[in-house]
Amino acid sequence: MMYRPVTANWWCKSLENNTINVPKALWWNDGTIEMLDQTKLPAKEVVLHITEVDDLTAAIKRLSVRGAPALGIAGAYGVLLAAKSWQHLKAAPDWSNLEERVIPLKQARPTAINLSWAIQRVLKFAKSKNPGKASEAYELLEQEAIAIHREDEERCRKIGEYGAELLSGNPKIITHCNAGALATGGIGTALGVIYAAAMHNLSVQVYADETRPLLQGARLTAWELQKANIPVHLMTDGMAASLMQREHIDCVIVGADRIAANGDTANKIGTYQLAIAAKAHDVPFYVAAPTSTIDFSIETGDDIPIEIRGEEEVVHWGKITTAPKDVAVYSPAFDVTPAHYISGIITDIGIARPPYDLRSFARAHSSLDL
Repeated sequence: MMYRPVTANWWCKSLENNTINVPKALWWNDGTIEMLDQTKLPAKEVVLHITEVDDLTAAIKRLSVRGAPALGIAGAYGVLLAAKSWQHLKAAPDWSNLEERVIPLKQARPTAINLSWAIQRVLKFAKSKNPGKASEAYELLEQEAIAIHREDEERCRKIGEYGAELLSGNPKIITHCNAGALATGGIGTALGVIYAAAMHNLSVQVYADETRPLLQGARLTAWELQKANIPVHLMTDGMAASLMQREHIDCVIVGADRIAANGDTANKIGTYQLAIAAKAHDVPFYVAAPTSTIDFSIETGDDIPIEIRGEEEVVHWGKITTAPKDVAVYSPAFDVTPAHYISGIITDIGIARPPYDLRSFARAHSSLDL
């Protein structure tokens, strides 16, 4: 795995009129996954070049790449890394061996449904074509992985457009964690709405929670929005309720790592308390996520697995100790916001409204196979 500084072509002008720059979270380059190492931001802009599936699994666990849609794309390309010996192999593909090799990758971040969803999708697609040679199977895997990446870019665009319809004038928006281009294959989900609103000439002002313990809001969202010339104020997680009390806030928009069929939503820890504060102050609370983040197989948020992170993320910042030695630590990476706190779920097929029945919503608005 190699490291080198980010070059100018890392940025893409993917929005209309080419007036807003957004970063690419990752891309596929002839057998290599290249990604911006998000653990280094904002101090350094470093690209990782990953050629081994075990290195990808490690990069996902340490959050070099994160965000549910981006994890799905990484997982899809990760199958190619696991199958790289198939590229020129004339023998029949050994599907059992490949599926076993990607198990650790699937389990690297258990809450984000997109990771396992994308891995299963590329395998299912390639197997369904019954390729006789491993080399043919590899081409099919690559075809579907690239399709997932391109689809996510389009899904982000649609989420942005649907979400922008909710905004007008000079909206003040609170967001939590990072649900921008750094978390997806396109312009982002929650931040995608903000970018689309800016493209519609709305003077958007964003308040970004710092997002403890790893400060994704401070390190990533504030950095990304500054690069895009979107006005942003950074605040600690404990300041949001006070801000709603003292100033008019138009809405809260967050992303999601998994959404149950009833609308219960898992997102970065701290989202639930933000939703409660929004409810108390009559501020609309929106979730923005692609349909690939909806887990139609589960009924409620009670069934969403919650990843528990290591205690070192709470008691240390870098090499600095920030808590007493041997203190007990509680460190879930996500929490679940009940559907009754959510004003709308902005998806790539439209905006779902309460009371939520996302299976019926999906059937009515798309051809999704449920």
